[in-house]
Amino acid sequence: MKVRTKSKKVNKAWLHDHVSDPYVKRAQQEGYRARAAYKLTEIDDALRLIRPGQVVVDLGAAPGAWSQVVRRRLAPQGAAAGALPGTIVALDLLELEPIEGVTFLQGDFREDDTLSRLETELGGRQVDLVLSDMAPNLSGIESSDAARISHLVELAVEFATRHLVPGGALVAKTFHGSGYSQQVRLFKDRFRVVKPIKPKASRDKSAETFLVGLGLKQAGAA
Repeated sequence: MKVRTKSKKVNKAWLHDHVSDPYVKRAQQEGYRARAAYKLTEIDDALRLIRPGQVVVDLGAAPGAWSQVVRRRLAPQGAAAGALPGTIVALDLLELEPIEGVTFLQGDFREDDTLSRLETELGGRQVDLVLSDMAPNLSGIESSDAARISHLVELAVEFATRHLVPGGALVAKTFHGSGYSQQVRLFKDRFRVVKPIKPKASRDKSAETFLVGLGLKQAGAA
């Protein structure tokens, strides 16, 4: 009974924080599906990653807020149906309510079949920007969770390495803790410029941060 009561208190506290969160209110006002939209908005405001005409892959896309940001920034003045100046391919384990101009694939990015479907959808086109907001279901066991987080980051880096244009960029969510320094090293091995960013829209209590890799290094480059 004590555990259940504590759980109720935690849930009630989270709900209060969520409802009063200024980013939640702003997302509702501006038509975004989640407050996470403002994390990508802040990153893009700082680095100018999203530009009309690009091919963008959004990994861990549900509920779709990042794809919404990309869509709006590919067409700042708006775009008629079917006339988006760019390509957005989104992928997630969960279903995604349709977003005009976004091609959605449902599947597990860790599985070869899902990766194959994504590559088929790209049809040989190189990608300008890879976004990864993927996060595993956490078990509460630190070593296990750290390994799962690192694995998703590594998969995003490998995909970006194979498919990005030379001047392309990768934005990947991770968390400070075990394995973080190794992830930074992996980014530095693959990209000419690496920037860790914790957006203001990330909750203060959250250990999440975003690693941004800019410009792929040539094979064999130091």
